[in-house]
Amino acid sequence: MAETINKSNGELPPKKQILLNAFDMSTVGHLSPGQWKNPKDRSATKRSLQYWIDLAKLLERGGINALFLADTYGGYDTYEGSLDNCIRRAAQWPITDPTIPISAMAAVTKNLCFAITASTSFEPPFLLAKRFSTLDHMTGGRFGWNIVTSWKKAAFKAIGLDTPIEHDERYAQADEYLRVLYKLWEGSWAPDALDPQPSLDSYADPSKIRTINHSGKYFQLSTRHIVDPSPQRTPLLFQAGTSTAGSEFAATHAEAIFVSSHSPRILRPKIDTIRQLAKEKGRDPRSIKVFATFTPILGATDEEAREKYEELKKYASTIGGLVLVSGWTGIDLSKHDLDYDLSAKDSTEDHKVRSLLDQFTATSPDVPRWTPRVISEKASIGGLGPVAVGSPATVADELERWVEEADLDGFNLGYVTTPGSFEDVVELLVPELRRRGVYPQEGGKEGLTARERVYGEGQRGLRVDHVGSRYKYEVSQEDGE
Repeated sequence: MAETINKSNGELPPKKQILLNAFDMSTVGHLSPGQWKNPKDRSATKRSLQYWIDLAKLLERGGINALFLADTYGGYDTYEGSLDNCIRRAAQWPITDPTIPISAMAAVTKNLCFAITASTSFEPPFLLAKRFSTLDHMTGGRFGWNIVTSWKKAAFKAIGLDTPIEHDERYAQADEYLRVLYKLWEGSWAPDALDPQPSLDSYADPSKIRTINHSGKYFQLSTRHIVDPSPQRTPLLFQAGTSTAGSEFAATHAEAIFVSSHSPRILRPKIDTIRQLAKEKGRDPRSIKVFATFTPILGATDEEAREKYEELKKYASTIGGLVLVSGWTGIDLSKHDLDYDLSAKDSTEDHKVRSLLDQFTATSPDVPRWTPRVISEKASIGGLGPVAVGSPATVADELERWVEEADLDGFNLGYVTTPGSFEDVVELLVPELRRRGVYPQEGGKEGLTARERVYGEGQRGLRVDHVGSRYKYEVSQEDGE
C-alpha cells in the first residue's frame, strides 16, 4: 500500500491494519467442492465437535479476528433442474446448524470471535433475539450476526411456502425485523434493571424492564425481552449483498459488510456507494468495515504453492462448482455450450443472488469472458472469488493491493482443504503480515468483544451514529420507537 509521509514531523503514518476472518461452513463442500476426496482434508468430520474445537484453537493461535460461518436453508437445484448433483457432489450438502458448536469453541478460546449467518425470512424476531442474546452471553460478547434475506425456492418450500418473497420486499421486511430486534435488545431492559438484592428477595426490577409493543407491516409482538442484556446487547452486525436494496440496507444497519468479486476495481464503486449512502444517513462512512472473500494457496515459495495448487486441482469437482454457480445466479449452466458468452439475461430464475449475477456483466483483465468453461475452472476452487497462489510475500502483496484498490478493511479467507489452508494462514501468512506492520501483533488486549475488536476497546455497544442507538432504553419511548 502507498505510504505518505506526514510533513509536520517527517514520520510515516500508522499502517492500516488488515482484519482477517476464517471463512468456513458447517458442510462437507463449501467453496471448493470435491476436496473431501483429498486425504489431507477433514471437511467430512465437521459433524464432530472436535473439528470445531481444534479449528478454534488454531485460529486463536494465529490471532485471527473471527470465524465467519456461512449457512444456507436449502439445496441448489438450478443445475439440470434437479437437486441430485448438489447432493452427489456434496455442494454445500449436507449441512448442519452452525450455532451449535459456538459455545464449545468459545470455551477453548479467549479472543476469537464468531460470526454466524442467519436469515430474517424464516423465524419470528423474538426467537432469534433470544438465541443471539444467549450466544453473546456465552461467548463473552465475541459474537456477530451476518444478516441475510433468503431467496432459495427449496428453502421456502421446506417451511411450507411455495414462492420466495420478492427481492426488494425481502429487504423491507428485514429492515422492520432489525428494528424489532433493536427494541428488544436495546430498549427493553434498563441498564440497572438486573439488580440482585437478596434481603428483598428481588433479582430484577420489573419496573425497569419495558414491554415492547410492535405492530408493523410484517411483524407484531407484545413482550419484554426474556434475556437480560448481553455484553454487546446487539451482536456485531454483518451484512452480505450489494444490490441496490442490499446496499441501502447495509448503509442503514451494517457495521461490517461481506462482499465478493473477482476484481478489486469492480468492487470499489460498490463500496464507495455504500459509504456514501451511510454518510447521507448521518453515519461515519469509515465505521462500515468491508471484508472481501479471498482464498489463499500458500507455500514456503511460489513454486511450492504452485505445486500445491496443481495437486488440489486433482480433487476439484467441476460439476460441484457449476451446481453452486447455477444456484447462485439462476443460470442453468448445463444448458449452454462451454464457450458460450454468458450474461445476466441468461438467468431464468427470479430467485438468485443478484450481486453474484452482476459479475457476469463485469469483466476484467483476469476474466475477459464469462463462459461455462471459465466458470468450471474457477468455481471449483474458491467459488468465484479471487484465489492467490504463492509464497507469504506474494499473497501478502495481493492482499495489500486489494485493500488499497477496493478500499477494504479485511478479508474472509476461504479454505481449499481444512485445516490445512488455515494452518498455512496461521504459520506462513500471519507472520509475514505482522512483519509488514499491517496485522495486529501478539500480546494485545485479551477478552475484547467482537465490536471492540473492530472499533477499539470500550466500544461494546452500538455507535451513537448507528440507527440502533435510537432504540436504547434511555432515549426510546414505551414501545421502543
